[in-house]
Amino acid sequence: MRPKISFLSALLFICVNASASDSGTQVQTPQVADTYVNDATLPPSIVWHGESESVLMAADEPWATPFEQQGLKTSPSYDETFAWLDKLIASSERLRKVSLGKSPQGRDIWMVIASSEGAQTPETLQANQKPTVLVQAGIHSGEIDGKDAGMMLLRDMVMGDKAGLLDKANLLFVPIFSVDAHERSSEFNRVNQRGPVRMGWRTTSNNLNLNRDYAKADTLEMQHMLRAINQWQPDLYIDVHVTDGIDYQYDVTFGYNLSQGLSPSSFRWLDKQYRPYVEGALAGQGHIPGPLVFALDNRDLSKGLSLWHASPRFSNGYGDVRHLPTILIENHSLKPFKQRVLGTYVMLAATLEFVGEKAISLRSAIQQDSYRYSKRIPLTWKPQLQPQGWDFKGIGYTLEDSPISGEQVVRWNGQPKLYENLPVTGNTLADIKVNRPSTYYIPPQWTDVIARLEIHGIRMSRLEHAKSMSLSQYQFGEAKFSSEDYEGRQRVSANVSSKVVNATLPAGTVKIDTRQPLGDLAILLLEPLSPDSLFQWGFFNPIFTRTEYIEHYAVEPMAAKMLAKDPALQAEFDKALQDKDFAADPKARLSWFYERSPYYDQQYLVYPVLRH
Repeated sequence: MRPKISFLSALLFICVNASASDSGTQVQTPQVADTYVNDATLPPSIVWHGESESVLMAADEPWATPFEQQGLKTSPSYDETFAWLDKLIASSERLRKVSLGKSPQGRDIWMVIASSEGAQTPETLQANQKPTVLVQAGIHSGEIDGKDAGMMLLRDMVMGDKAGLLDKANLLFVPIFSVDAHERSSEFNRVNQRGPVRMGWRTTSNNLNLNRDYAKADTLEMQHMLRAINQWQPDLYIDVHVTDGIDYQYDVTFGYNLSQGLSPSSFRWLDKQYRPYVEGALAGQGHIPGPLVFALDNRDLSKGLSLWHASPRFSNGYGDVRHLPTILIENHSLKPFKQRVLGTYVMLAATLEFVGEKAISLRSAIQQDSYRYSKRIPLTWKPQLQPQGWDFKGIGYTLEDSPISGEQVVRWNGQPKLYENLPVTGNTLADIKVNRPSTYYIPPQWTDVIARLEIHGIRMSRLEHAKSMSLSQYQFGEAKFSSEDYEGRQRVSANVSSKVVNATLPAGTVKIDTRQPLGDLAILLLEPLSPDSLFQWGFFNPIFTRTEYIEHYAVEPMAAKMLAKDPALQAEFDKALQDKDFAADPKARLSWFYERSPYYDQQYLVYPVLRH
């Protein structure tokens, strides 16, 4: 998801931490050096202390989290996490726990429900009419900051000074999304990240990346999450990560859909209301918040920044097309684990506070996007220089010739540096667009496609009787299959043309009306030119297989009769023979007639999904 760079500076740093009790009174915990096994390969770190340290509980306090008990350097295992959470849940009527489902290795994906009423079902939670925030940690389980921050926040909401947060908002908290990968834990999983000491793995036990799986929903984990979103209906979705890439001053960066996407009202709410409030809260607690951007060239910041327009395979891109405001938190991997956890804590607490106060405007934005029904839907985007540059709080660096790689490498020096008015480029210029169809029709035999659409929560019905209609249908030209597997699938693209056909739809055909809240999502999944369509993910690859042929000895007499009967066909054939390559290819000449005969497979290279 993010650009990567190797950090080769051989510098070691030691930072001594002070922690604080939940009462706000500073208490001394055993001094622990913020050093990790990979520090010798990382750039120098800026020593950090902030007001948010006051939320830390002393290691010997009864309700200290495992993170606090172990010197702010480690994150607990799956079993340790839920042993502690189960004890907390048992102590409070405000907390409940439900399983979203089992992982491929049989672990429960647990979700904690926090509400002032102690709701334990979607119906009872929605009955309190408060906005609901869904926070998900560990989609990449080595990037686990959200788990430890959320554990501390839950504690403080039921027995500390954060109890008031649940007066106006509900919290759904998934401490570990990729549970199997979380247990593939090692000191050597993320060389570019400062802690925790042991980190989980990036991909699932099936080696699939969950934050590439939102659109195709291949994994059990993602199918469980999408069903949970449909059942619990959160108003805001937060996906907590730790970034890779360049060094900079920001410790908490976050982003969301762009104004050019399919949820412009949500963008305005997030950008004009939410961001200023949360950034103010973070800055007030000693953190440096920033926008989610990447360098166009990690070795030359003067080239500018890249503004990310995520597609529906990613959490924030998926949120855009299903009109669920979604925030992607990317804590900075080069900041110490303690600093990142505390920054996440502040951001989550501020989010609950703000959403509780601004529920009406948030829900209004969602409503506007959900029933917008744009007549033209962009499927692809081109890069575009943005009208305004950005001041970027970076870190100084030099370039050195490397005898190891034979190229120039970056040496970050740990010194803050402001890069003023850097140009920003983003995929914000709409490229391929389609007119919004009123309806899609999917033949009943495409069961995998229909099942995925149901998992997404898209409303559909079935024809009870066969029906003849005039509809539009796509025809494909030469297909291009990916040469390598990507996320367990062979992706495909093809030239597309459209024609009007008189089709007889069998009973059981699925009908999808695009005038529904998830209508835009249906379009992005069913339009073949959409990069995250089920077509391009390979769900329809069987249509590219020819299964019937005709022998040459049968084509010859058939072709002679066709030419004798149809002078226009003879003229067309004579014109085709002007192509020397065609004229010299007996197989191509015979195929030319076969393709124009009634024996040819009329469903070959034809998209089975029809539009009205």
